[in-house]
Amino acid sequence: MVQSLAGNVVVILLATAAVYVGSGWLEGASETLSRYYGLPLVVQGAIVAAVGSSFPELASVVFAALSGSFGLGVGAIVGSAIFNILVIPALSGILTDDDVEASRTLVYKEAQFYMIAVSVVVITFAMAVIYYPGEATLTGTVTRPLAVMPLALYALYVFIQYADTADYEAEPAGDVAVLRQWATLLAGLAVILVAVEQLVHAIQFVGDVYDAPDFLWGITVLAAATSLPDTLVSVRAARGNRGVTSLANVLGSNTFDLLVAIPLGVLIVGAAPIDFAIAVPTMGFLTLATVLLFTVLRTDLSLSDRESYGLFVTYLGFVCWMVAETMDVTNFIPGA
Repeated sequence: MVQSLAGNVVVILLATAAVYVGSGWLEGASETLSRYYGLPLVVQGAIVAAVGSSFPELASVVFAALSGSFGLGVGAIVGSAIFNILVIPALSGILTDDDVEASRTLVYKEAQFYMIAVSVVVITFAMAVIYYPGEATLTGTVTRPLAVMPLALYALYVFIQYADTADYEAEPAGDVAVLRQWATLLAGLAVILVAVEQLVHAIQFVGDVYDAPDFLWGITVLAAATSLPDTLVSVRAARGNRGVTSLANVLGSNTFDLLVAIPLGVLIVGAAPIDFAIAVPTMGFLTLATVLLFTVLRTDLSLSDRESYGLFVTYLGFVCWMVAETMDVTNFIPGA
């Protein structure tokens, strides 16, 4: 592992380039395979591309849980979810010439189901505090039985997507080298996973050099780093006039992160501590961000430039709030 500041800056640049290449392979292969198997655009974005581009977040939770820092992993997931909800749609709208088109299916099914996912995660944390309380106030332990509840909701999500796919009549896809596309997709996943792992370690090293607080690092820098694949996949889709796929990838990725990545970390280690005092304010902001995205998408079923800049400014406000928490200017999050 590189132990110099300059060396880690080089690793960041190389890893970012590798993530860009890997996400390109992933997005191209998933689009081709989804068309070959007759999947609707919403399913393509919400499951195929979303699950693939969420592997970095999944790995971050698992690694954090194994190292005894489950709270850092959860913070990265929540921060990544906020980044995805606000920044990715904003960049998709800003970097395209036209408005990013949505659909009624996206707004009334994907967005609302995602709101349910956020609620279920908060309920899971609350039950951990109620039934498995820790020594400190508002702390508890998320156990394997509790982790099953979000996973069961994700199983319902997959079933709903399957039911929609069964009713969908796809156009003929033509000749497709299926094995080659699957190989490309798996190669893209492998490149993303390795590159983001190196990227996370390198950014963490730079953060340690400048004495960045762990809380701020987890919910902002680490979250943004693991969201790079989601960003590139969604922006590419938006620039290709596939706004539904772009936005569905955002909501699908967040649904996967909350309902699968966090519980899977618990299932691997057996149990994990949670600080409800930290979880609730950040999850509350995530809920507000989700409602904001839902509102702007419902207006004309599209995302305009003005609305995109509004989402981006909201995220900058969130970062400023996190900085204020770490500097004790505000104290809405105890222990930050």
